[in-house]
Amino acid sequence: MPARRTTVLIMAGILLVALNLRAAITSLGALLDEVSTGLHLSGTVAGLVTTLPALAFAAFGAATPWLTRRLPAARILVGAMALLAVGQLLRALSGSAWTFLLTSAIALAGIAIANVLLPVLVKEHFPHRPGLMTGVYSMTLILGTTTASAASVPVAHAFGDWRAGLGVWGLLAAVAVLPWLGSALRRTPASARAAAAAPRVRAGRTRLGWAMAIYFGAQSLSGYATMGWLAQMFRDAAFTPTDAGLLLAGVTAVGVPFALLMPTLAGKLRDLRPLVLLMSAAMIASYLGLALAPHGGALAWVALLALGQAAFPLALAMIGMRARTGEGVVALSAFAQSTGYLIAALGPLLVGILYEATGGWTLPLGFLIAAAVVQAFSGLAAARPRFVEDELAAPAMTAVTNPPSRPREVVG
Repeated sequence: MPARRTTVLIMAGILLVALNLRAAITSLGALLDEVSTGLHLSGTVAGLVTTLPALAFAAFGAATPWLTRRLPAARILVGAMALLAVGQLLRALSGSAWTFLLTSAIALAGIAIANVLLPVLVKEHFPHRPGLMTGVYSMTLILGTTTASAASVPVAHAFGDWRAGLGVWGLLAAVAVLPWLGSALRRTPASARAAAAAPRVRAGRTRLGWAMAIYFGAQSLSGYATMGWLAQMFRDAAFTPTDAGLLLAGVTAVGVPFALLMPTLAGKLRDLRPLVLLMSAAMIASYLGLALAPHGGALAWVALLALGQAAFPLALAMIGMRARTGEGVVALSAFAQSTGYLIAALGPLLVGILYEATGGWTLPLGFLIAAAVVQAFSGLAAARPRFVEDELAAPAMTAVTNPPSRPREVVG
């Protein structure tokens, strides 16, 4: 296959995968009331359903490096998209709460694996344009998120059943398999097999790995909490439910150009710290505004939130920029995302607890401001130009260059 055609096919494959990475989640969010009624979900089970994505991303994302040491990335991605397609289709046919949870977990396992692999595939196939490709697939991810959220209810109404509104996204995931079939069926070159047998990179043993994980977790925590509670904040500030929903949608809409721009800009800058500080400051300013003048400055706070949430595509770009090898990208991506999503799972839960305990938004917004401060400091640490492989090699080099001296004999 000509090189140009292969590149176009891989680009299409990456974008189709990105389009699917949140559809299974936001489609359920849009139809949760109907699903809860149809399957008689208790409040506890409904809460578990909404927490399951972050838990699945953490668990299955952590297992992805094990897979990449045994199989080519394209084959793993085909399997991940197959899991996503089958999981969503079976979920739409579920007849009980526990079957629904199990099939949701199958679908989310596919998303978790693809989450980790996309930065690897970008670095492998677009080594000279990683920022641009990360920006494009981040923008596509947002497009998929918004489309699934907006279209699931109309699809369900058109077919007269919530199952159609969920199942249709399984068909989209099946389409995402197609561009990768050729690469998956191709025989693995000896060089790739040798790379897969390379020593393991343990990102969790490095300061960079932890800085990336905390940064990813803090920005995801803020993002999940915002998506889960922002509309309620505006409703409590005397906006109508419709206007509150439009303001929430505005965060996503305004964020699209930032998602495209931020990784591209990161690839051109020598120092990423100004970007880290800019987005953390935007988050803090928006939360302060929501606490002090939620109604009068609503549009400004929405714009600042959209800018602040561009920390997500920046974090994805930084994963590829902080590793020298494909194995390093896999390890750093898996550790940062699995640990980060565990942190992020606390966001909506703690905001809800604080809101219920106080009956207002001052304390929850204070918590989110604290998370943005943590995001800033961890981001500054992650932004320092270095590579995860070098941090792992440093102790070994120290041991070689400074061997322990033998104790001198004492002559008595």
